[in-house]
Amino acid sequence: MKEIARQVRKDIIFEIYNAQSGHPGGALSCADILVAIYFKLINEGDKVVLSKGHASAALYAVLAEKGFFEREELKTFRKYGSRLQGHPSLHKAPGIDAPSGSLGQGLSIANGIALSFKLDGKENCVYCILGDGEIEEGQVWEAAMSAGHYKLNNVIAFLDYNKLQIDGSNDEVMKVAPVKEKFEAFGWYVQEIDGHNLEEIISAVENGKKQDKPVMIVANTIKGKGVSFMENNVSWHGKAPNDEEYKKAMKELEVD
Repeated sequence: MKEIARQVRKDIIFEIYNAQSGHPGGALSCADILVAIYFKLINEGDKVVLSKGHASAALYAVLAEKGFFEREELKTFRKYGSRLQGHPSLHKAPGIDAPSGSLGQGLSIANGIALSFKLDGKENCVYCILGDGEIEEGQVWEAAMSAGHYKLNNVIAFLDYNKLQIDGSNDEVMKVAPVKEKFEAFGWYVQEIDGHNLEEIISAVENGKKQDKPVMIVANTIKGKGVSFMENNVSWHGKAPNDEEYKKAMKELEVD
């Protein structure tokens, strides 16, 4: 899966460079989480909600690698009329289980899907990926409360905890820590992991599925992971590389 993750990162950079638009920092930070879900963890009937939808380049790269559509289509990312819009659209590209838009809504969607699974007697789960800046939104905490109340143990959420957002660090903009204690207070089972360690991601999910409550996996990540000049650099939240930067990034991603 490490080679798959490397290819996904290359495709992320290509998509954003080709479109001259997108969000490389947060797409690169959640790439390993998405690879683990789609290439190891997901079962038939499970659903994935990318609540931090501006990281759509990562989701599209994974879906292309998984065979939902040809990699060639990544060239259309964020182009007019494309199925691969800046935020995932439910009825456009294949493999999309939920749309996204304004941040903070995805966990509520995941809760609804999880409740429907329980009402239908299905043992499937729903994966939800949230950004750390995103959890400054009040709706996230309403959803956290309801998931705990209804004991939605079929919700497995990941927090892409890279500690940076569009305007700076979480601590500067709106302190979100302590995350673990907050979700625990809402009745969640919380684990903290290295969000770039595929084995830890898989183990955390497998452990989470044994619990009787919703699961939050706080994945400590690096914004821009894999490209040295993008790592931990808030300026790469929503900026496309130029020709020179693109060549440098792709060269770095070729190196083991």
